[in-house]
Amino acid sequence: MKTRTLGKSGLEVSALGLGCMGLSFGYGPATDKKEAIQLLRSAFDAGVTFFDTAEAYGANEELLGEALAPFRDKIVIATKFGFKEGQPTLGMDSRPENIKAVAEAALKKLKTDYIDLFYQHRVDPNVPIEDVAGAIQDLMKEGKIKHWGLSEAGAQTIRKAHTIQPVAALQSEYSLWWREPEQEILPTLEELGIGFVPFSPLGKGFLTGAINENTQFDSTDFRNIVPRFSEENRKANQELVDLLKTIATEKNATPAQIALAWLLAQKPWIVPIPGTTKLHRLQENIGAASIDLTINDLQEIENAASKIAIQGARYPAHLQNRVGK
Repeated sequence: MKTRTLGKSGLEVSALGLGCMGLSFGYGPATDKKEAIQLLRSAFDAGVTFFDTAEAYGANEELLGEALAPFRDKIVIATKFGFKEGQPTLGMDSRPENIKAVAEAALKKLKTDYIDLFYQHRVDPNVPIEDVAGAIQDLMKEGKIKHWGLSEAGAQTIRKAHTIQPVAALQSEYSLWWREPEQEILPTLEELGIGFVPFSPLGKGFLTGAINENTQFDSTDFRNIVPRFSEENRKANQELVDLLKTIATEKNATPAQIALAWLLAQKPWIVPIPGTTKLHRLQENIGAASIDLTINDLQEIENAASKIAIQGARYPAHLQNRVGK
């Protein structure tokens, strides 16, 4: 697989990473451990070198630690800090002492002595970003982290943070059905030389075409509380999937591959991290890295997508107020 560099940080990763959250958190019951380890190792065998986890994803870091240990020196692991006791429901905690404690715990769980990329999971309104950056600098001096990043931060915070300690990457949602980052975030990142790591590049599964208005999610699946995934909104948003299916047929590809290829075509410093629990989906997603969309293809997608109004908020209100700070 081709590689990309996240902005001016020098951090080189596979053109597509793997979002590992869903293996143990967020989308229903955790994947069987043996199967999850097989998936992670298969990803590496297929050329994926960029793996994304977080303190907040249950036993996810331990899982990665075990699965990726045999080739630790050949991969980039990103993890995240910033929630009280590692639980999003309890709110934010980016106090320097918590950042350092989370880093120490992550090193043990990941079976490693350094973290390649350490993100602030959400901006903490109670802790100045200067204090956060200071804690990061301390960890860097100790060799415990190599690079740092922000997640779902607003342009003002990104600028302030980057002035104190250069930010390697921003991780936020971005896809054909959530394009808000194009307004202010992408120009800011380009100007400052910061990489962009889109999560949910397949719209939390919707852009694969495997979900429709009749889909029933597991009771523990967080999509149950996402307005965009209400039955009526899924029905309305099907139009975008239909567009992807049409283009995919022309390209002898799948809707998911077109959605990922579109993201890769936006900027050379964008590295999407689709997540999956299934081996065949992993292989399908990886196939997107070898699809080249022409300028005409991109224009065709743009023209058609601009006529489609996506229905429903991407977060319920209580989570929406945590982003873009």
